[in-house]
Formats: sequence, C-alpha cells, structure tokens
Amino acid sequence: MLGYFKSLFVNTWTETEKFSIENNSTFKQKFVNVNSLIILIYIAFGLTIVRYYGRIDTIIINSIGKHPGKLGTLFINYFFSPGTGEFRQKIWWVGIIIIIYLVIPVLIVKLVFKHKLSDYGIRFKNIQKDYPLYIFMMLIMMPLVYFASMTVSFQQRYPIFHPLKNSLFPVFIWWQAAYFLQFVAVEFFFRGFILHGLKNRFGFYAIFISMIPYCMVHFGKPFGETIAAIFAGLILGTLSLKSRSIVLGIIIHYSVAITMDIFALYREGLIK
Repeated sequence: MLGYFKSLFVNTWTETEKFSIENNSTFKQKFVNVNSLIILIYIAFGLTIVRYYGRIDTIIINSIGKHPGKLGTLFINYFFSPGTGEFRQKIWWVGIIIIIYLVIPVLIVKLVFKHKLSDYGIRFKNIQKDYPLYIFMMLIMMPLVYFASMTVSFQQRYPIFHPLKNSLFPVFIWWQAAYFLQFVAVEFFFRGFILHGLKNRFGFYAIFISMIPYCMVHFGKPFGETIAAIFAGLILGTLSLKSRSIVLGIIIHYSVAITMDIFALYREGLIK
C-alpha cells in the first residue's frame, strides 16, 4: 500500500512536472498561454454564475423582488409548491451546474482549444489499476460519515434533497440520477477542464490551483466537510493526473455522497 501511495503522489507529480513550462520548449517560446488564461478567467465567471443563479431563492430576491407580477408568481408557484417544489429547485441547481461545469467547458475544449476530450479526463482506459485507492477511501470515509451524521450541522445540511416519506420512491431514485450527473459535471470541471487544461503550464501545481476553488464551493457546508474537500481535491486531482481519467474520481465522489444521503435519511427515520 505504501508503494502504491508513493507511486500515486511522488511519481505522478514528478512525471507531470516534466511536461510543465519549465521543461517544455514549446511553452517557453510563448509569453502568454491563451488557453490557460481562458481557463482561469472562466473559473471566476463559472463559480460566480453558479453562486448567484444556482439557487432559485437568490434569483427571486435579486430579480423578482417583492412585486413579482403574473410571470413571477407562476415562477414562484412552480418552484415553491408543496411536495414537488423542492425537487424542482434541486433539478434547477443540477441543471445550472451541468451547463456551467460540463457543457460550456466541453464546448471550449472542442471548439476553442480544438482538443480531444480524452485529454481532459474523459476516458476509461487504465482506471481499474487504481481500485485500491477507492477501497482505501471508502474504508476511511464510511465510518467518518456515519459518526458525522450524528451531529446537528450534518443533519441540518443533509440529505441535499428531502423527499417526503410517502414519496421516497421513485422520486429519490430520480433525484439520485440527477445528483450523479452533477458529480460528473463537478469532476470534469475541477479534475478535467481545470487540472488537465493547466498542467502543461503549471505542472503538478495545477492540482493546488484546482483545489482552491473546489474548497471554496464547499463554503457554507459543515466545517469538517470543507476541510475534507482540501484533501479530496489533492487526492482526486493526483489520481486524475495519474490515470488521465476522471472516472474513478466520479465513482469515489458519488459513493461518498450517496452514503451521506443514506445515513442522513436513516437519522431522520425515512429509511430503516
């Protein structure tokens, strides 16, 4: 196991650094790397849009105000109706994330950079070689999540979507499908688009660049989870560089997330 982690971190970081600007004559000839600038600027705009337009209540406060009018009233009734309103709010949130974190970055990679998506982590080759990390992380995370689920801050935050007891199924299943797609978008944005887009310019430091905004999107969540996001960004970023794939990161991320939801529902008595 120690040998695996040495290979994961030391060897991966060293190998990545070989192809950075310091050791790449092609990049040394360019004072400005346009692709890197586009990615860095898009990070700021993307995070801002998700923050201000990913929440329906924020949109209502900023755009509709106290006098919504006919169209605004329909909008409010649709997203805040009893029973289905919360589900629609969460689907809106997932939709914004998919557009900002996945769809637009994919278009940038294909149409602006004219690169292959496989160069940004969309590939399945060699992911089976790193299954020990998946097992290791789940063995650590599952008991931590279980004990965290006993805390008030956890119970106030999770599950992300609160289904009614009499509509747990199939609504909860539909929600989990949408939630999974959200993690595909998140992993592509932070461990694909940002990380692989910046690695040739910044070497393994691209891991730490991607880790900063990834930690920031956890602000407002329980303190322990936000701190854990720093380590998750480090580990999942390194794993993505090693395997050149975001697939295992998606599996790890979603496995932890659904575990958190299940424990939260268990604490609420919605599942036994």
